[in-house]
Amino acid sequence: MDSFEHLDLDEIDFAPVEHDTERLRLLTLDEAYELLRVLRTAAEEGGTAAGEADRLAREIGARIPSAD
Repeated sequence: MDSFEHLDLDEIDFAPVEHDTERLRLLTLDEAYELLRVLRTAAEEGGTAAGEADRLAREIGARIPSAD
C-alpha cells in the first residue's frame, strides 16, 4: 500500500503524552550560536561529555541557519 488512507486514526492507540510538561522559552539566534560554540568546544576538548556535546552540537547546527 502506498498511503495510509485506509487507517482510521480514531481506532489507533497512541503512546501517552504528558500534557503537563512545561516547555522552555525558545532561544534567540544569538543564544543558539553561543550554545553551539560552547558545545563544539566541549566536544573538541574531549572528556566524558564530549560525545554528548558533539551530538547536541550537530542537532542544533542542523536546525539553525549558518552564521557565515
